[in-house]
Amino acid sequence: MPRGDKSKYTDKQKRQAEHIEEGYEDRGVPPRAAKARAWATVNKMTGGGKKGGSGVGKAVDKGPARKGGRRGGSASAARPAAQRSAAARKAAATRRRRAG
Repeated sequence: MPRGDKSKYTDKQKRQAEHIEEGYEDRGVPPRAAKARAWATVNKMTGGGKKGGSGVGKAVDKGPARKGGRRGGSASAARPAAQRSAAARKAAATRRRRAG
């Protein structure tokens, strides 16, 4: 199978990559880079192509897809530094509490 062949991916994975690619392009990423990033995100979430074979599949990790939306943007930049820092400290404390 040549590199870049997407035949082993499910239709759902292909739709996800297309949607993620559009999101990257909306944020100003060049089309070719957006496509590469989108497939990297799908691979990170699902562990690569899922078609074929029988047996138990692996769970989908939605963290990589959520990460981009939490990064902030113009709304985050408009907030004072002290407010952003306080929010970051609060989020870190929550993560530590959940992990421990």
